[in-house]
Amino acid sequence: MTKPPFKILQADHTGITVRDIEASLAFWQGVLGFKLLYRARRMGAFAEEVTGVAEAEIDIAVLLAPGHKIELLQYIAPCHREHLRPRACDIGSVHVAFDVDNLDAVLAHIEAADWQAVGAPQIIAGGARNGTRVVYVRDPDGTTIEFMQPPTV
Repeated sequence: MTKPPFKILQADHTGITVRDIEASLAFWQGVLGFKLLYRARRMGAFAEEVTGVAEAEIDIAVLLAPGHKIELLQYIAPCHREHLRPRACDIGSVHVAFDVDNLDAVLAHIEAADWQAVGAPQIIAGGARNGTRVVYVRDPDGTTIEFMQPPTV
């Protein structure tokens, strides 16, 4: 492999297209406690050129998660959109992962807000994350969020 003629400086954010930005904010901000940094609306040539979507009009909310930002995007236009609910095994499926200090507390808090984990927490055996407890949770639109509790030292 050849070295690319550029340098990626850092990850900035993870963008997630949502059905209802208010419902998504209720989860990401209200349940997970991420801080809302700003909201904006993008449209016209700027939105069309960046996204490659004709007539794009987008409501945006950017949240600050520990060490990362989450950008929620609700397309107001065009009116014809598909709602994809890929499984974790489907090509193109993505997830965002967060390390937490208490996985049981995360699950109890999420369940109290009427959200549920996809399955039961599991422990990673071997590798760099050996002993880490992990579980997948889905947000209101089915986006997968992975919570990981490293073993205590």
